Amino acid sequence: MELMCRILDNLPVAVRRQRRDGSQSTTYEHGFRVGFKGNYAGSKEEKYFINNHLSFRVMFHRDTETDAARIVGFEVTPNRLAFLGSGLSSIGYRLSSDQLTYVIIVHCVVLVNSINHEYKEWDEKNPQVTTCNKDTKNLIQGSTVPQEVDAGKEVVFTYDVTFKESDIKWASRWDTYLLMNDDQIHWFSIINSLMIVLFLSGMVAMIMMRTLYKDIANYNQLETQDEAQEETGWKLVHGDVFRAPINYGLLCVYVGTGVQIFAMSLVTMIFALLGFLSPSNRGGLMTAMVLLWVFMGIFAGYSSSRLYKMFKGTEWKRITLKTAFMFPGILFAIFFVLNALIWGEQSSGAVPFGTMFALVCLWFGISVPLVFVGSYLGFKKPAIEDPVKTNKIPRQILEQAWYMKPIFSILIGGILPFGAVFIELFFILTSIWLNQFYYIFGFLFIVFVILIITCAEITIVLCYFQLCSEDYHWWWRSYLTAGSSALYLFLYSIFYFFTKLEITKLVSGILYFGYMVIVSYSFFVLTGTIGFYACFWFVRKIYSSVKID
Repeated sequence: MELMCRILDNLPVAVRRQRRDGSQSTTYEHGFRVGFKGNYAGSKEEKYFINNHLSFRVMFHRDTETDAARIVGFEVTPNRLAFLGSGLSSIGYRLSSDQLTYVIIVHCVVLVNSINHEYKEWDEKNPQVTTCNKDTKNLIQGSTVPQEVDAGKEVVFTYDVTFKESDIKWASRWDTYLLMNDDQIHWFSIINSLMIVLFLSGMVAMIMMRTLYKDIANYNQLETQDEAQEETGWKLVHGDVFRAPINYGLLCVYVGTGVQIFAMSLVTMIFALLGFLSPSNRGGLMTAMVLLWVFMGIFAGYSSSRLYKMFKGTEWKRITLKTAFMFPGILFAIFFVLNALIWGEQSSGAVPFGTMFALVCLWFGISVPLVFVGSYLGFKKPAIEDPVKTNKIPRQILEQAWYMKPIFSILIGGILPFGAVFIELFFILTSIWLNQFYYIFGFLFIVFVILIITCAEITIVLCYFQLCSEDYHWWWRSYLTAGSSALYLFLYSIFYFFTKLEITKLVSGILYFGYMVIVSYSFFVLTGTIGFYACFWFVRKIYSSVKID
């Protein structure tokens, strides 16, 4: 709800808060409370009140050489205690803007946030309210009644501004905004994730160094035909392990899209680590992600076509079109519906039609041609050769134990990747939905690396157990095993919605879950691709190490 000034000299307005660790340093809370919910003394009925007065403080730093001053801080001072003495108890609350019908802004100096302003006759050129002294511009005593919100009721907005000299230099003015408040929790998140990685690394090392090498040595020592017929375990399915899966074209499309998301995420984080995506550049992060996504289309086309050619597919143009349009088409459709809802609410947060048209132009004008270029280059390359030959007749798969069923193993496989990132996920959701600053890209990059390792290792472990149980349908399962972590991400977003947010309006709830569906779907494609390529490397590695007659 943009009723007052939100940005001054590219600095967002913020409320000064004391750090939780008890130190003397302060942090900034982005934005301010629009209103609150409370009840009058002696009454149990809860009412809504709006903070229709704001006290701004502009911090400036004076250059001793040139005597010029530059703005280094923009604060808003909450002062609810001034009217609590009149018998009002309150709690913080964010008020929706659809309950207001008429807004007037005047200037007078008062200290409270919520005042029921009154006036005799309104003059647009020289507005005067009876609750402010026109000579002193101070609040008249006895008029500290808070402004109650009611449908169709007129609200008068006021503000005051003070200027304060500061020792903060202009180059360091963003430091307070970006000061990390919960660094210990972030370190705990890293340690928690590293413990998961060490556990999985031990599992993979045990499989690779002990069990797997022992299996390979035993298989290579089989000399007679009778011994070869009695072979068991993962070598038994060598004639079917590289058989093309069902819907292999769709798998190629999702793998190519995952490569595109992975490349975009990696390059974006590198730029952020180098300081190119500072919050001082408003919209820079989202702009960089969109442009990188567009230009990474060449990797999507190349990856999908290479995999498709390995499966001996011939309709490469069809696969290329699906790669170029399927994933971005689904995201754009969801985004367009959500943006239409914002338009319907007449909110200033809606993406303009011109911006939507520019996104479509980037998609069709740059991304789609690059996907075709990458696909052409991928098809020009020789096909990836399988290390073993595939039998003409598929082998029958034996009845699997309950813990090796696809649904159970897929759901189990997504727990550890999600567990490695869920603490950092809390801070990301807080920065998005509670207007907090997020600039700890160093921690985020570490967590991203841990996520890659965790997805790869858990998929390799479960794939090995699957092959040992003589089930060679590993292609889709490897993708879904790591990708199932997106299901837990969406379930956590539901938990976060009901425990941390105070959203009661239907449209706001639809927007939240709509955007979280986009995030979860993208996370599914990313983690699934990581798990698939890890399994792809693992399976080719082990079957190229044994002698197959």
